[in-house]
Amino acid sequence: MSQPPELFTLPIVSPTPVRRLPYWLRREIPRGNANHFTASLLEELRLETVCDNALCPNRMECYSQKTATFMILGNVCTRPCGFCAVSRGRPEALEDDEPARVAEAAYRMGLKHVVITSVTRDDLEDGGAEHFYRCVIAVRERTGATVEVLTPDFLNDYAALDRVIDSVPEVFNHNTETVPRLYRSARGPKSDYRWTLELLRHVRRQRPEIRTKSGLMLGLGEEREEVLDVLSDLRDAGCDFLTLGQYLQPSSKHLPVVEYVTPESFSELGNLAKEMGFAKVASGPFVRSSYHARDMAETF
Repeated sequence: MSQPPELFTLPIVSPTPVRRLPYWLRREIPRGNANHFTASLLEELRLETVCDNALCPNRMECYSQKTATFMILGNVCTRPCGFCAVSRGRPEALEDDEPARVAEAAYRMGLKHVVITSVTRDDLEDGGAEHFYRCVIAVRERTGATVEVLTPDFLNDYAALDRVIDSVPEVFNHNTETVPRLYRSARGPKSDYRWTLELLRHVRRQRPEIRTKSGLMLGLGEEREEVLDVLSDLRDAGCDFLTLGQYLQPSSKHLPVVEYVTPESFSELGNLAKEMGFAKVASGPFVRSSYHARDMAETF
């Protein structure tokens, strides 16, 4: 692989956590009835979204555009990730009618591209893979929309992963989240950087027509060369789409922000990723895994 250009200037990380938000992370709150429509529909159909549970800064914007990222398998996660606001603990039983409710919401929202993610369910034998499969099929049958899944790691279980692949989503997303050095503090002891890459490779081997996608948070203390190494590893794994966004601390109990990366640095890193061969890249402070996912998927 060729040496990356020197124009990329990801700021040197500070050893001291940063708390004050810079001006580029302040934004206006969208207004309008569409926001209320989306929230009310989700409440009516008893559905969870990552927008709400992960305290996504884009929630108001997405809801005002009648879109959301559905979060299945409940709202309690079995992993103690240091960056995530989703509740952790002992999950409740699966709801058999959830696939139909997700499909109904997608239909009534008029979605053309539906993103489905989940909490991690290490308590389930298949990690929730069959439930993922049923949700994808239900959405496709009800709406005809393209589908993107953003999955957990299924505890390195190829059989579970294959079951989700069997639903043939148009986009299969599994986030890298951070650099290998920070995996244990950010993602916990059960997460494995090597499996993250193998998962993406396996999807490509099994179904070459499925586009693979991954994303990283910046600002946790990663260094420039570490980020570049991860991007190189993702390309070697055949990853098509990439998202890069700013980590924001959900509460004082979560990992602190070490650095607020400037918009200019995000832009430079995005350009570098394109030069490395990613087909589509979304890179910016407010970018999240499913932010403007339809635009990324439909223009490929």
